[in-house]
Parts: sequence; structure tokens; C-alpha cells
Amino acid sequence: MKKLDVNKTEREIIEQALGHWESEQLLTKEKSDELKENLDDKGFEWGMLARYAFWIALASLIFSVVSLFSDSYLSDLVEKFYETPNVVFCLGFACLAILFYLLGFRNKAKNPDKNFSNETLMLAGAFSTAASIGFLGQVLDRNENHFTLLFLLSIIIYAVLSIKLSSKLLWVFTLVALGIWFATETAYHSNWGFKFWGMNYPLRFTIFGLLLTGFAIFIQPRIKSLSIFQSTSYVVGLLYTMIALWMLSIFGNYSDFDKWSSVRQYEIFYWGLLGIGISLGLAIYGMKTKDHVSRDIGFVFFILNLYTRFVEYLWDNMNRTIFFLLIAISFWFVGRWAESIWKKK
Repeated sequence: MKKLDVNKTEREIIEQALGHWESEQLLTKEKSDELKENLDDKGFEWGMLARYAFWIALASLIFSVVSLFSDSYLSDLVEKFYETPNVVFCLGFACLAILFYLLGFRNKAKNPDKNFSNETLMLAGAFSTAASIGFLGQVLDRNENHFTLLFLLSIIIYAVLSIKLSSKLLWVFTLVALGIWFATETAYHSNWGFKFWGMNYPLRFTIFGLLLTGFAIFIQPRIKSLSIFQSTSYVVGLLYTMIALWMLSIFGNYSDFDKWSSVRQYEIFYWGLLGIGISLGLAIYGMKTKDHVSRDIGFVFFILNLYTRFVEYLWDNMNRTIFFLLIAISFWFVGRWAESIWKKK
């Protein structure tokens, strides 16, 4: 009989579960010992090595490009091609992107289990696509303000490729490009001001994140081709919402730095209260429904909002020693609370 490979932590958890079931007389001692004998210590973490290796490879690729422009000999060589038309770079990066996508598609079809290498190829293709679209903007008209259509083009490209290749990584790029398009499009229609329909960027992205989260929950599961990305959209939508709401609690709905500097933080306290309320509600909802994503995001931003308010109202009005002592004590209580919940579980 083939044994189950487990690491040390997994073995401890399984043996603890078997011991509990044995004490509750749900398992006999003989059966429990038999199941323990079926466990085998996992060897070297090759999967983790593969993940780190691909990350290092991608980082090294980026550093090599940076080094290309910092090296004196190569920079002189690059300067000789400075007059090269942008269309050449546009087409070159487009061909490179197509090559990466074809390799990724072929590799995924032949080796669907090699997730790390497949996603690395998709990531390289996504960067090449972004570079190609950037040079396309230079080719069309670098002085044209309504270049937001190019971001819309990147969204379409990433979305189509995400569906065709079933790549969640490319879907993340789709949602990031969607956020960039939303920011630039609203800025364009507000004559490049910071306010659009009376809303600054944090307020706009709070609404944008709520709409994306709602789409992920209610609409995306009904679209067969997009249903596999539902969890990804849900996470990104919540992050858009909570990050924007946290920034809104700091800056309020102000778009002018001088106006914001002249107001006291208590005058925009309601945004902070809203951020604390939503994050706490999200954490409680996640704990009750066992939705780990909403629980973790809600809890992180609940703590972040609390300590942001703590810094805002007490930093200038309290001795630094007492300030950090209070933070230490509060984190100790948070740790004790989390530990008590963990022990009960």
C-alpha cells in the first residue's frame, strides 16, 4: 500500500486528530495505529524549491534588463538604436508576448501539473504585452490625452487570454489593468483633476471595489467562462475596497493637500468609523461562514484602521514611551484573544 507523504506539521495535525477520535471512541486503537503507520515523512520540498527558483529566475530577468541600461558599454549600444522607430519596439514586444503565450499554452497542454513554469511564462507574456501597448501609445500619438483606450485594449487582451489559457495570474493582470483604466478614464473626464463627480481617488476606488466584489459574488458564478476566476475577483475586489477605504479614512474626500492639511482628523472621523465598521463586519461574517478570505482581510484592516486612528489622535498628544507601551499592551491582548480562540478550536 502506498503511504501518504506528509511533513512534520501535517503529521502532528493528523496524529492529533487520530488521538482525538480514539479518545472519543470513534476509532479503535488498532485502527489508529494502522493509520499512523500509513504516514511517511515527506522528503525534500521540491515544490517549494521550484516556486522559489521560478521567482528568482523572473527577478533575475528583471535585474538583467535593469543592468542592460546601467552598463556603460551596453548603454552606448542602446543609444545607437535610440532613433529606432517605436513601431519596431511595439511589434518586437508583441512578437515576444505571442511567443511567451504560445510556449505557455503548449507547456500547459503537455504538462498541466507544472503550474510554476506555466505561470512564469504567462507573467513574462503579460509584461511583454504591457510594453507593446505602451509603445503602441507612442506610435499613435504621445500627445493624445485619451490614451485610456490603450488600457482598455490591454484589459481585453488579458481577459481573452485568461479565459483561453485558464490562467488566474492573467486574470489578476486583467483586474489590475481594469483599475488603471478606471483611474485614468475618470481622470480624463474630469480634465485630469483629482475629483470626478465630487469624488477623489480613494472614494472612487471604494465604490469600484464594492462593484467588483458584487460582480464576483452575484454575477461571475453565472458566467461559465468566468466562474473559475470567481475567488480571484472576490479577493482583488475586497482588497481594492479595503485599501481605498483605509486611505479614505486618512485623507477624507479631499483632493487638495492644503485643504486636507488645514482640517483636523476628527472632522473626517466618520470615514474612519465606516472603515472600522466594515472591516469588523467582514471579519465577523468570515468567522461565522468560515470564509477565510473575508475573515483574514477584515481582521487585518480592522487592526490597521484601529492603529491608524490610534496614531492620528495620540501621536502628537502623548509621550512616545507611553505611546509605544500602549501599542505593545494592546497587541499582547490581541495575541491573547487570538490564542484563546485557537485553543478553543
